[in-house]
Amino acid sequence: MLTPAQRRAWEDQGYLHLKRFVAEDARAALSERMAELLESFDPRGLSTVFSSDDQRHGQDRYFLDSGDKIRFFFEPEALDAAGRLTVPKLQSINKVGHALHDLDPVFDRFSRQPKLEALARDLGLVRPLLLQSMYIFKQPRIGGEVVCHQDSTFLHTEPLSCIGLWFALEDATVENGCLLAEPGGHRRPLASRFRRDGETTRMEQFDPEPLPADGLVPLEAETGDLIVLHGQLPHRSAANRSPRSRQAYTLHLIDGTATYSADNWLQRAPDMPLRGFA
Repeated sequence: MLTPAQRRAWEDQGYLHLKRFVAEDARAALSERMAELLESFDPRGLSTVFSSDDQRHGQDRYFLDSGDKIRFFFEPEALDAAGRLTVPKLQSINKVGHALHDLDPVFDRFSRQPKLEALARDLGLVRPLLLQSMYIFKQPRIGGEVVCHQDSTFLHTEPLSCIGLWFALEDATVENGCLLAEPGGHRRPLASRFRRDGETTRMEQFDPEPLPADGLVPLEAETGDLIVLHGQLPHRSAANRSPRSRQAYTLHLIDGTATYSADNWLQRAPDMPLRGFA
C-alpha cells in the first residue's frame, strides 16, 4: 500500500495523509446508514455528553459500557441545564460509538476492506485487531473542541501499538475544525493514562507539562481522504463555529501481539472478543 516516501513520512511525522482513499459510493453508504441510525435513535431519558475537556462522561455507565455497543453521545451545547435538547435531534449528536465496525453490516464492510488490512500491515501491525470505531459529526456552530491528546492514553497496549484511521466524510478545514497535529510528536513518551478504576475512571499524569495546544499543523482534508495517526502523536481539533459540519469516521487498530491493558476504559463482554479483518 505505501510507497517508500510514505513510509519515511510516517516514521518522520507520525501521520500520513492519503488523498482520495475512500470511493464516493463507500462514503455515501456510511453517511446514509448513519442517517438511518440517527432517525431511529430515541433521545428520551439520555443525557450523556461527550467532552474531551472535562471527561465527566468517564463516570457514566452509558459511556463506560459502550465498547461493544452502538451508543449516541450529545454535543455539550446541545442540552440545557435540565437535559433538554436545545437543537433538533439530528444536529445534537457529537459522536456515535464504539462498536459500529462489529455491530452494523455497512460499517463492518467498510472497516474490513482488504486495502485497510494491507495498510495496517504496512504500518507495522503484525496481527491487526479492530478495537474502536466512531462516527464524529462536529456539528455546525456547536461542534465541540477536542483537546490535545495521544490516542494511546485511552487505548493502551504493552508495548504501545494503537493506530488511528480518520476518514473525512466531508471537507475538513481550519474553519470547521479540522485535525491539528504536532509533526514528529509521536517520539514523545506517553504523557498520561486514562484508567478504569472500578465503576469510574481517572486520568494519571506522567508528565506535568501539558501537551502542546499551539503551533500544531492543520491537517485539512477533502471528502474521501484518510489521515493515519500514530498512537503517541499529539493532536487536537478546535470547536466548529462555522455553518458547515465536519463529519468523519474513525477506526482505531491495535496489534494482537501486544497486551491490551486490563484497566483501559474500553472493555468488551467475554462473548464479543476483538476481531481482525477477516
